Amino acid sequence: MLTLIEARPGAGKTTTMQHLAELLLERDMTLAGFVTAEIREGGRRAGFSIRTIAGESGTLAHERLRGPPRVGRYGVDVREFEHLALPTLRVPADVILIDELGKMELASIAFRDAVADLVERDIPVVATVHAFRHPFTDALKALPNAEVVQLTRQNRDELPRLLAQKFSPRATMSNDPRRPIPGRTADRRRQHPGSGGSPQTSPLAM
Repeated sequence: MLTLIEARPGAGKTTTMQHLAELLLERDMTLAGFVTAEIREGGRRAGFSIRTIAGESGTLAHERLRGPPRVGRYGVDVREFEHLALPTLRVPADVILIDELGKMELASIAFRDAVADLVERDIPVVATVHAFRHPFTDALKALPNAEVVQLTRQNRDELPRLLAQKFSPRATMSNDPRRPIPGRTADRRRQHPGSGGSPQTSPLAM
C-alpha cells in the first residue's frame, strides 16, 4: 500500500509528515523512514538535512558542497544520504515514512532501487513527492496500489488524522482504511518504478 502526498515546495509536506508520525506513535505503531528539513544559516536557506525516525541525522545537501550531483545551487552528499536513508527503509515497521521523493534524494540510484523494492512489499508506505514530472515518481504514481493525495490548504490540517485512521490497526468498518482520502488522484496506469521492542518517541521535530 503506497500513499503519495503530492504538493509544491513550501506547501507543508514535512509538517504533515511530522504530525502523521506523532499520531501513529500515539496509536502504538512502529515507524521507520526519514524526513528532510531546511538548514538555515544567517537567516537564509543554505541546504537540507536528513533525520531518520530513529534520530540519526546528517547533511543531505548544502551550497558549500561541490557535488556532483548538484541540484540548483546545492551539492548533494549522496554517500551521507545513502548511509542514513537506506538502512531505515529495511527496518521492520508498521508504516514507513519517506520525506521526500525529490530531486536530491532521487539522485541516488541505490535509493531509487530501494524504494522500488519497498513498494513491492506488503507494508504501508507514506511518501511526500514533488508535483513536477520525473520518470521515477511518475511510475510510482501510476502503480495500481498507489493513492496520490494532493496536499492543499483545505486538507492539510485534517490530512494527518485521516491518514493515521487509514493505517490504524484499530480502524473500524465505519472508518474503512481503504476508503479514499479527500484530495486523492484516481485511476493511474501501471508502470514499474525500478531504476536499472520498546515504544518509539518522535524525533522528527527539527
